[in-house]
Amino acid sequence: MEIHEHDVVIVGGGGAGLRAAIELGEAHPHLRVAVVSKVYPMRSHTVAAEGGSAAVIKPNDSLDHHAYDTVSGSDWLGDQDAIEAFVKEAPGEMIRMDHWGCPWSREPDGHVAVRPFGGMTIERTWYAADKSGFHMLHTLFQTALKFQATKWYHEWFATKLLVDEGRCQGITAIELLTGQVHAILAKAVILCTGGMGRLYPYTTNGAIKTADGMALSYRAGVALKDMEFVQYHPTGLPGSGILITEGARGDGGILVNKDGYRYLQDYGLGPPDPWPRLRAMELGPRDRLSQAFVHEDAKGRTIQTPFGTAVHLDLRHLGEAKINKKLPFVRELAKNYAGIDPVHDPIPVRPVVHYAMGGIDTDIHGATTVPGLFAAGECACISLNGANRLGSNSLTELLVFGRRAAAAAARFATEHPKLAKELLKKQAADEEGRIAAQFIRKQGGKERIATLRREMNLVMEESTGIYRDGKTLEPALPKIAALKERFRNVTLDDRTAPFNTELISAIELEFMLEVAEAAIHSAFQRKESRGSHQRTDFPKRDDQTFLKHSMAYRTDGAPRIGYKDVVITRWPPAERVYGK
Repeated sequence: MEIHEHDVVIVGGGGAGLRAAIELGEAHPHLRVAVVSKVYPMRSHTVAAEGGSAAVIKPNDSLDHHAYDTVSGSDWLGDQDAIEAFVKEAPGEMIRMDHWGCPWSREPDGHVAVRPFGGMTIERTWYAADKSGFHMLHTLFQTALKFQATKWYHEWFATKLLVDEGRCQGITAIELLTGQVHAILAKAVILCTGGMGRLYPYTTNGAIKTADGMALSYRAGVALKDMEFVQYHPTGLPGSGILITEGARGDGGILVNKDGYRYLQDYGLGPPDPWPRLRAMELGPRDRLSQAFVHEDAKGRTIQTPFGTAVHLDLRHLGEAKINKKLPFVRELAKNYAGIDPVHDPIPVRPVVHYAMGGIDTDIHGATTVPGLFAAGECACISLNGANRLGSNSLTELLVFGRRAAAAAARFATEHPKLAKELLKKQAADEEGRIAAQFIRKQGGKERIATLRREMNLVMEESTGIYRDGKTLEPALPKIAALKERFRNVTLDDRTAPFNTELISAIELEFMLEVAEAAIHSAFQRKESRGSHQRTDFPKRDDQTFLKHSMAYRTDGAPRIGYKDVVITRWPPAERVYGK
């Protein structure tokens, strides 16, 4: 087995990982940094973000406004110390992106342009047409490449955290080109592996978002926090789940049912005032819009498509010139994947899984409870987003907390220079043997990856969808446990070493099953409705009992669910009101 040694290892080459790499390169050039990514960084899922990135920049806005919108959007489950730090540091991060070359859209006088976004009471979403994530990822990658002390491990897949005496000291990873397992030792590890959308059958998430970092840390003893809170984006294309950005509504798109009626006015999201009106209608938060769709569907007022029911996102009144200038990618996606030109026809859309508010439990600096292990981005739960994330906060979160995690990891690596090399090598060799025995050399297995993954998807959709109740959650507990047990009997057809994508899919499924179990147990135990977690058998928010973070701890059997207090600094819980 080949052994590599670095000071800091970053797992994940998306927005958070690249921002962490830049921070280490700029502020700590003496440290040897590794970036390990299972895809080439420019294929990380950050590239798929469309609408924009939030930060206060205009004179009519303020940090307090941004903070309160985020607190309210989180349904008071967001930690307010993290939220205040986030909004304070966000403008500086966005200006850095501008200086690094991100081509933000501009107003005629040259100032950065901003657009409205759901749940934001003031326009503060910076954007680059409707390819914001694409341009941000390009900017970060080209900036990160200039640091000579950074080594890139493109298309390497992390399988285990190496932990000795309670301290994380590296990872094992499969080099896809050769199929060999390597040990990458480090004084600190930062997980930036993205979300878990592929636990569900219909999602905006790419195939790589399989909860890898969440499972790695969970196995190492870190709690998974708030895993019951899964955001559905209200405007995905039926069938494919491809995202139609919230920016389409920010720029004036409207949602109508089969009768052409702007139905959101019936669900506490305000009257259909002339555009623009913020906090109302289509610019309500994502959880409320997705829930409204379910009610319209139950009333039979949705549109039938070959892939289920939908409503219409109508952009026709914007005109071709505005669509081509501000929403060209939306037009391209609608043409290519729905056969519709939004200049002339409305786009069928429906809610699809988009984002995990929960994840690896970290503090405000990205540190976990395992010394030497840090996390940032969607895989982490700081908690900035609470029970519901506001659109356009996530791209900024990658920057703010990617930098913070890198700064904390650099301090830790400097203060803890020694590695237990021989013990770590033994752990890595054991992991190599486990993978060979469980997957490559194993004979007689009868379970198929695709079958188990499809059944897991259905269990998740049926039990932890937009609306949940005890009658669906309780039976899901033994079902997901049974899938985990059946996975032990999985078989592979491909037993070769180079680019064995079937092996990677198997390990990804093993990760997802563990995280799925944590999510279902967390949802079953939270007997209230808050944000994206809506229990029809417990329809009210219960601040007295559940103004707390759910904490899922791994055991030899079912997860143990505990709770941790939410940090309240300045804004006590209040009614969450939109459209007034």
